Order: sequence, then structure tokens, then C-alpha cells
Amino acid sequence: MKVAKTIESVRRLVKAARRDGKKIGLVPTMGALHIGHISLIETAARSCDFIVVSIFVNPTQFGPGEDFQRYPRPLEADLEICKKAGVDVVFAPTTEQMYPQENLTWVSVEKLTEQLCSRFRPGHFRGVATVCAKLFNIVEPDVAFFGQKDGQQAIVIRRMVDDLNMPLEIVVCPTVREPDGLAVSSRNQYLTDAQKKEATYIYKSLQKAQEMINASITDCNAIISQMRMILNQAPSIKIEYINIVDDEMVQSTDRIAGKVLVAVAVRIGSTRLIDNIMIDVGGR
Repeated sequence: MKVAKTIESVRRLVKAARRDGKKIGLVPTMGALHIGHISLIETAARSCDFIVVSIFVNPTQFGPGEDFQRYPRPLEADLEICKKAGVDVVFAPTTEQMYPQENLTWVSVEKLTEQLCSRFRPGHFRGVATVCAKLFNIVEPDVAFFGQKDGQQAIVIRRMVDDLNMPLEIVVCPTVREPDGLAVSSRNQYLTDAQKKEATYIYKSLQKAQEMINASITDCNAIISQMRMILNQAPSIKIEYINIVDDEMVQSTDRIAGKVLVAVAVRIGSTRLIDNIMIDVGGR
């Protein structure tokens, strides 16, 4: 496994692989790798011949007062995980490498970034879209792999790729969960054992939504009300939002129809956690 810390070096390695006819897969991460990231790498390995994992804590997607400074950066442990997972190249640039001067060019995906996390993290998706566009331009992958846990992000990135005619495929992989249902996240390590136990109510609320929709309940307000009741059983959970949006334009809907994203964001202490499920009721 090679570790590339400059744009020039990762481009050189990818170019050599492409010259050998290899299909390039990219797994963009901010490090602090866990079983969710390993799942993405394993999925990439099943369809690609040459796997690049980027490890970069992107400052432009963090807002004032967010956890950029304390975000975990265990690079040596991450490199060991990548090596064991069969990664070919880890691209681990510095901030100066990715943003060598004041950034004046930004990618903003409109409409899809009006709801959910955007209301609480202004500018977040501008930073996400911009850094992903940069990574796609640098690595030039054939396929990039993202997790469903960041559901809104996946929708935004897929639309950016479509709108800008970027020559790659976006693959969204299922959320990886702990045995108790908690979505695996780098931020889980901020939680105490007691907080982790209460965080399981996030997935319980999503399961309730799935159960109600399976029972042909289509009133979104009724579903959200039941989800809120479940979350309120955990004293440490402060609800940021519970919303049901369509999967294409990420707009709130009153009635379940077609494919929807049921999404939750909460704070437990100083830690912000998000989770979601995608539900397709077809023409029902």
C-alpha cells in the first residue's frame, strides 16, 4: 500500500494503474476509520481493481463552534486498517495541499440543501460538495463510494455529479449498525456508555416509522409524532429535527408516496448524531 500526501503523487499512482487497465474506486473519508468505512472499502474491492481511500478532515464543511479541532485524527491506526483491507493508495493531504490559497471557487447544490442538516449547519454542504469535486478531479475515479448514513450528502453528491457531467458513478452503500442498531459513526467515540445506550432510541424511532409505513400509514405528521415520542424517552437526547422528505429534491412531504428519506438529527451532550432510512412504497 502506498501513502500519497500530495496531489501530484496520487495522480501519478492512479495514472499508472489506469494505464494497466485497472478500474479506479475512491472511498472519501475524514479518517477515524471504523467498520462502516471498511464495508465501503470491501464493496469497492468487489467492483474495482485499484482502491484509493482519501483521509482528509475538511475544514470547509465545519461551521463556527463545531468539532473541527477535536475531530479524531488517528492516522497511523487508519493506515493500518487500510493496509489490512487491501487498499492500494491512501491519499492523506494536508489542508495546505487541498487549499493552498484562499478558496474563491465553491460548488453549491441548490434546493437539495434547504432542508434537514442544512438548516442547522449553514455552509456545510457547500464545503462537502466542493471538497468532493476537488477529490474527484484529483483522483479521477471511475466509481466513488458513500454511506447511506449520510443520506442527504449522498443525494447532494449524486446530483452534483449528474449536473456537472462528471465521468464517474456514485454508489451508496447501506448503513452499518452496531448490534443494538446504533449507526456506526466516528463521533460515537465522544459518547459515554450511558449516552450510547440512549442513542439507540434514534434507530428505534426509525424502526417505528418503517413499521407504520408498512401498516399503510401515510400521514407524515402522525409518523413524526410517534418518532418524537420514542426519542423523548431518552433524557439526554435533544432533537434537532425529524423529517420525511422525498429522495430526489429533499423537500418535506405531508404524505408518504414513492421513495422517501426518513431522517433524524439529535444532540446528546455536545455530540451531534444523524441517522436515516430510505423507504420505497412504490405506487402504493
